[in-house]
Amino acid sequence: MSHSILSALSEDLLVRVYGFLDPPCRKTWRLVSREFHRVDSLSRTSIRILRVEFLPALLFKYPNLSSLDLSVCPKLDDDAVLRIALDGAVSTSRLKSLNLSRATAVRARGLETLARLCRALERVDVSHCWAFGDREAAALSVAAGLRELKMDKCLSLSDVGLARIVVGCSKLNKISLKWCMEISDLGIDLLCKKCKDLKSLDVSYLKITNDSVRSIALLPKLEVLDMVSCPLIDDAGLHYLENGSPSLKEIDVTRCDRHLKTLWIDGARVSDSSLLTLTSSCRALTELGVSRCLDVTDIGMMGLARNCSNLKALNLACCGFVTDAAISAVAQSCLNLESLQLESCHLITEKGLQSLGCYSKRLQELDLTDCDGVNDRGLEYISKCSNLIRLKLGLCANISDKGIFHIGSKCSKLLELDLYRCAGFGDDGLAAISRGCKSLNRLILSYCGELTDAGAEKIRQLEHLTHLELRGIKNITGTGLSAIARGCKKLAYLDLKQCENIDDSGFWALAYFSRNLRQINLCNCSVSDTALCMLMSNLSRVQDVDLVHLNRVTVEGFEFALRACCNRLKKLKLLAPLRFLLSSELLEVLHARGCRIRWD
Repeated sequence: MSHSILSALSEDLLVRVYGFLDPPCRKTWRLVSREFHRVDSLSRTSIRILRVEFLPALLFKYPNLSSLDLSVCPKLDDDAVLRIALDGAVSTSRLKSLNLSRATAVRARGLETLARLCRALERVDVSHCWAFGDREAAALSVAAGLRELKMDKCLSLSDVGLARIVVGCSKLNKISLKWCMEISDLGIDLLCKKCKDLKSLDVSYLKITNDSVRSIALLPKLEVLDMVSCPLIDDAGLHYLENGSPSLKEIDVTRCDRHLKTLWIDGARVSDSSLLTLTSSCRALTELGVSRCLDVTDIGMMGLARNCSNLKALNLACCGFVTDAAISAVAQSCLNLESLQLESCHLITEKGLQSLGCYSKRLQELDLTDCDGVNDRGLEYISKCSNLIRLKLGLCANISDKGIFHIGSKCSKLLELDLYRCAGFGDDGLAAISRGCKSLNRLILSYCGELTDAGAEKIRQLEHLTHLELRGIKNITGTGLSAIARGCKKLAYLDLKQCENIDDSGFWALAYFSRNLRQINLCNCSVSDTALCMLMSNLSRVQDVDLVHLNRVTVEGFEFALRACCNRLKKLKLLAPLRFLLSSELLEVLHARGCRIRWD
């Protein structure tokens, strides 16, 4: 690129170009010229520094940094911090976030210097600084504008240091004290009295008692509370949270009182014995999430069924050791069950589904995605749950049109059906669904390779359909898409990726009839310049479009199509080479209108 061309570009324009780049591309971009390098220096807002000797130079080079990560700077100490403070050329006035995790050599003198230097500081992480104690806390309290503070495993911190912080930093809305073993009820009580804006609090592994929970329950804005392994807190303490904590949305605890109704411990290392203890003291539970809890087996689930008969929602996704016995116990005991997630529970077979069909008459949502044991007989049993409104059967390789026929015949209330990659599902099954499930508004049929235009003709009967995924179906042509467009005029989302045999006749019908479309994926489709321009011009509500690998569309076709809809697009996906082929004027207009472009 010549000097004359670069000199003609204003700094504002270069900054806009910089904004289009993904982070991995910016490193290469700034090596192109001095002008690009200068814009990168002015635009960069975050940096992670590995060697302390480069710190002053980098702070000078990037004057607009708002986030500084020094957690992997092993030689960072008070002297290094003081040298930065004495360097008049270095500005830290814009820094809002500072990560000092594991920076054990930075003590009170250095922390106070940093707090005074970074006057806009809002977030600080000093976790795993074993030497961080009361003196260091007092030094950090100078940063009166702090909003978030992480002090995990600051083993020398006591109530005295915490008191200095909460008095000096009363605007805190997020604080983590995990493993700060010297913190007691006294410190937590003062924290709750001084920092009324707290929204997130982590007191895991502390030796606090029910008195602390009583103080925490008075926080009016608290939304997230973590109290993992607080052995001195019992059911009486948790009762305070039920009567207080008006804004609480998430809680992570090891023991719960009998009044707790919602508990999500997804991904936790929970054994059957722990689950039995938990459910025996939480008998009023109505919602429980133990997805990805790999140690949960039938023993824990049977205990749950005995103890929590009021359960309405249960998430067992990826609990690979749960079998039919557990599902049968839950179905027979929890007669109010409305939602059951069993994704990737490979040991579930028709026997467990038979119990659901017999006892779970209120079941509205069932997820059997990737359950190898589900077959046509199982679907026949499931069809007896006539109140189903959401059913997910994606990746169930052993089901066919025969099983789907039972669903279509008896589950007339279905609103959402997912049949992703169900290879045995074809036109006859789709006909049964279209006849019996007239209220469907979401249908996922991607990679159901047996479907043809005859099946697409049946989809047109689903007049309430707003979300349709047909990705990878090779046998649907323009004829099938035309039928869908004529019948499903409420469609707002349509995925046609890799539907390679749809010709322009289908896209013309889509442009004429599907005026409510807001999001469409046309990647790897055989659309032409003319059809794409007509689509983008006529679809007056479209906001999100994927246009990758359209081999029949020229650069001029893309240019005209995007100009036709540039005023309303919010998200756009294009092949990366088009970044240099489309006119800069068009890209500038899209950016100015708030469109986010993803270059693939």
